[in-house]
Amino acid sequence: MKPKISTSKIIWSYVLGALVLVPFMALGQEANFPPPDQPIRISASKAYGNISIDGKLDEADWENAEAITDFFRVEPVQGGKIKNLTSVRILYDDQNIYFGVFCSDSLGKKGIRMQDLRRDFNSGENDVFGIQIDAQNTKQYAVSFQTTPYGNQQDLQSFNDNNTDEDWNALWRVRTQRTDEGYYAEFAIPFKSIRYDKPMAGTPVEWGVTFFRLARKDFEKTVFPAIPQSFSQNRMVYAAKLTGLEVPPPSANIRVEPYALYQYDENKAGNRVTGKLNEPKVGGDVKWAISPNAVLDLTINTDFAQADVDRAVNNLERFNIFFPERRQFFLENSGIWAGGGNFQVRPFFSRTIGLENSFNAAPAPLDAGLRYTDRNEDRTLAVLAVRQRETEDSPGSTFGVGRYTKNYGKENNIGAMVTYRLDDSLESLGIENQNNTTISIDGLIRPKSEITLSYLLSASLDSERGKTGYSGSLFAGSRTNKYYMGYQNTFVSQDYDPDMGFVFQKDVMLHSPGGYAILRPKSLPFVRRWDPGAFVNYYHDFENFGNFQQANIYIFPIYTWFKDNSFVEASFTPTWQNINFDFAPLGLAIEEGEYNYTRFLTRYNSDQSKKLSGSISYDMGKFYNGHRNTLNLGMRYAPMPHISLSANYENNNINGLGILQEDLDTDLYSVNLRVALNPRVQLSTFYQYNSFDEQGRWNVRFSWEYMPLSFIYLVFNDTQTDIFDPVQRSTQFISKITFLKQF
Repeated sequence: MKPKISTSKIIWSYVLGALVLVPFMALGQEANFPPPDQPIRISASKAYGNISIDGKLDEADWENAEAITDFFRVEPVQGGKIKNLTSVRILYDDQNIYFGVFCSDSLGKKGIRMQDLRRDFNSGENDVFGIQIDAQNTKQYAVSFQTTPYGNQQDLQSFNDNNTDEDWNALWRVRTQRTDEGYYAEFAIPFKSIRYDKPMAGTPVEWGVTFFRLARKDFEKTVFPAIPQSFSQNRMVYAAKLTGLEVPPPSANIRVEPYALYQYDENKAGNRVTGKLNEPKVGGDVKWAISPNAVLDLTINTDFAQADVDRAVNNLERFNIFFPERRQFFLENSGIWAGGGNFQVRPFFSRTIGLENSFNAAPAPLDAGLRYTDRNEDRTLAVLAVRQRETEDSPGSTFGVGRYTKNYGKENNIGAMVTYRLDDSLESLGIENQNNTTISIDGLIRPKSEITLSYLLSASLDSERGKTGYSGSLFAGSRTNKYYMGYQNTFVSQDYDPDMGFVFQKDVMLHSPGGYAILRPKSLPFVRRWDPGAFVNYYHDFENFGNFQQANIYIFPIYTWFKDNSFVEASFTPTWQNINFDFAPLGLAIEEGEYNYTRFLTRYNSDQSKKLSGSISYDMGKFYNGHRNTLNLGMRYAPMPHISLSANYENNNINGLGILQEDLDTDLYSVNLRVALNPRVQLSTFYQYNSFDEQGRWNVRFSWEYMPLSFIYLVFNDTQTDIFDPVQRSTQFISKITFLKQF
């Protein structure tokens, strides 16, 4: 007998979710403060001698520079006495801007927390110092340059303190020195790596700047100037004004990055070779800063050999899985295209480029690509065009996307975007040419710093289907030091087909209100932060509003970080499902009907900054007409920053599920070893095995940054699938060298 969905149960669960929110709905906004009417002003000094980037700060010019020490504590509590003091000095010459930093630590070298030496590190697990620069004074955009006590580099772009592009790479240098009193960091950032407006005679140059530091052993985060705890260091409306600079006028600024590689691929079925590739390849990228605002990127015979491989996932939900972009050319400036999109709807998703006509298809080579961005404090214009080569199984394709964003007020913008995909005809496969277009409008509004509104409306038109479809989203949220509350609405029509985008499901509308308190209980000194709350997710048909699909209420009374940033959660999720389509998670067919069940989750992460750390989660309860228990275990051992070993295990134990009331056990293992001589020479190995499809995969990658942003890569990939008879195996070896020259 099919279980029925009880309307009264849904109503009472909604009431319970609302009651969880009531205690903090009345919380005030104390401790939040607005941006200053007159920003703090700091000054850079001209360097008259040579500045050697060695992390010592022993040149006379550093002694004469103004020291910036008035940092503001935001973690573990906002305000109060700072335990780990920081000092920053700023110099410049004709080519670079320099930042000299001293981060004091009472334990000196022993107080440093470091997990590994990779570039673009995890800033929450290590000691970090970062610089954010808004050289065009947009108050909505910043570039960030970050380092650790060991000189790792991380650079990123931030858009509206809402989207970040962590794979943006600029040419800059940093060196560090660790001492018994703390550590020094010395940055040299070329003016050519920063986009700023042309200096005007008689008008002083002023840049927006913020700094932040995380002393990880105490989880003490400090910022300059003062920024409320509820925002990040990228909220540039709070930035200080950096004055005293004499910047060079714009000049020829061209960055050329050619590459050469050798690639060997072999596919086998049993002992029989079914395919082989053995070829050299050359290509490259060119970045031309046409003006301080405009940048043109060109790529020829584009290659992504060094990109990370996707991790295997066992999908038990009714939604499509979102796999993030990992390719460098598409990652740079990716925040420009994000707009009002999210992980549920994206009118433009770059992973559709370079694949044979479908998201999960085989890779297809790219002949060339172009990206143009023109940004100033008032607006952003961006264009991307890529040509995909024809293969035996897919016609050639041309991809194009254009975007315009207009800024207004302090932190508001409105934008429009058009995508266009043209697939060629291919007589051998009987395919005629076809095209797909989307048109989108989106925007962000911040009437107050703690309130964010964003919206998206998109339409698609496909020549093959001849139908127009629609999608959109609306978000409204308030974030203060005391609470977060928000509402997300997303809809997708049945005919919405963004061939250059991503949707999590068609013919659906989602309503998701919820929030949580942010408590820092003085009576529990071992607790840094406790965020109890609830989120409601209600799905119904878009075409037929009365047709219920599913609903759940995620209720988390225990969601707590301790003083060392270890974490514990205890939550439960009442769930209602209406299955009226063919649905078979992991091949287990679910009978059409209505289901009501509750799932329970507990998880714990130890302090992830320690040499030995671990995590565990257990998700249990009913699942449709059966039961599912999911166990996740994680471990990482990093005896020194040069060596890091991590392992993860997932087990799904399913009983009595589906029409046949079947049982199923799946195991997913993964191991990662990272060895580094220094931040520029690293070896990473990754192995994963999935018992569900009996597939194992190796990814081994050696990288040497022999000059700034110039690399040598050696990559080995091996995938073997035992579920087939005969066994399927794919092996790949790639050697690649890149060379970057900036003129």
